[in-house]
Amino acid sequence: MARRIAEVPREEWDALVGADGSPFLEWDWLDALEESGCVTAKAGWAPHHILVRENGRLIAAAPTYLKGHSQGEFVFDHTWAEAAQRAGLRYYPKLLVAVPMTPATGRRLLTHPERPRAPLLAVVAGALRDVCINNDISSVHVNFCADDEIAPLREAGFLHRQGVQYHWRNRGYGCFDDYLAQMRSKRRTQVRRELRDVDEAGVTVVPLEGDAIDDDLFEPMFRIYRSTIDKLVWGHQYLNGAFFQQLRQRWKRNLCFVAARRGDELVGGAINVQKGGVLYGRYWGCFQDVRHLHFVTCYYAGIAHCIARGLTRFEPGAGGEYKHWRGFDAAITHSAHFVAHEGFARAVDDFLVRERAHIDAAVCELTDRSALKKHDSTDERA
Repeated sequence: MARRIAEVPREEWDALVGADGSPFLEWDWLDALEESGCVTAKAGWAPHHILVRENGRLIAAAPTYLKGHSQGEFVFDHTWAEAAQRAGLRYYPKLLVAVPMTPATGRRLLTHPERPRAPLLAVVAGALRDVCINNDISSVHVNFCADDEIAPLREAGFLHRQGVQYHWRNRGYGCFDDYLAQMRSKRRTQVRRELRDVDEAGVTVVPLEGDAIDDDLFEPMFRIYRSTIDKLVWGHQYLNGAFFQQLRQRWKRNLCFVAARRGDELVGGAINVQKGGVLYGRYWGCFQDVRHLHFVTCYYAGIAHCIARGLTRFEPGAGGEYKHWRGFDAAITHSAHFVAHEGFARAVDDFLVRERAHIDAAVCELTDRSALKKHDSTDERA
């Protein structure tokens, strides 16, 4: 177990992540969170990364945190914590296997590419369960995990939970107009009107990626991130300026900033991450209110970028059925939860059985109501 990602050699960890693995699991991203003070024991995110070594060689791992709260997880278990408290059970601290403050799907149990994956998944799943039991921790939660991780986690005693996000998929579009042509007439008209409103406001929206991102853009992008948080009563600032400077120094390779400018003035923007053919929308904000700028900056610019770069999927983040109206179809997400107390585990399992049935029905209904024409939306529901 490592109390800091810096205790694990960068090359060893990234060998498990792989060239096409989640960008949010790369050593640089996790270390930047810890080095900047965003992810620390004081913040309620105490790193306890699980490591599996064979003859000194790292062959499996899981990014693991001892949590004193349930903030920044996006798989909500606040009601479970309240129920445990009413029952006289201690819920915190708990163990979380996840990317901090990031509702992006991907592998959570990392295995070396030169080793068979299935046996190592069983080893890591069992290790997580045992750490929980042996240290009198209430539970372990593996959020936004990959499909192939569900079965070994369930075999280790974890309970399966489903959620819903809205993902865009590139079905071989040659240009943005090709994509619009596949939308239902009402939705296509709506998108064009929103694009026109931003254009008539004199605002130009341009994606910038990698080394094309000027160093001077990071500080205003941090303020853009802050601007949305400051406007929301429930907003919570998880990231700080030091983290953005860490990204500027060593992580441009996976960044795609969308800059919205009126002339030379930056009026808004979006912070995206890209890797392995996937674009991940993370944060957005604006310094001036421009009608429909949110949709153009966060969604349409990202879709156009995916088409231009041949990216296959766009995950714009958690929540928001308004994404569905603009061509992002419902996708099921997965998490797994080990609850040490047997009676409480039975209660949680009963809830999850009913919740999964509700999620399945909701996704079917959302798929039928896709903004895309029927023949282009019947495949790849998840």
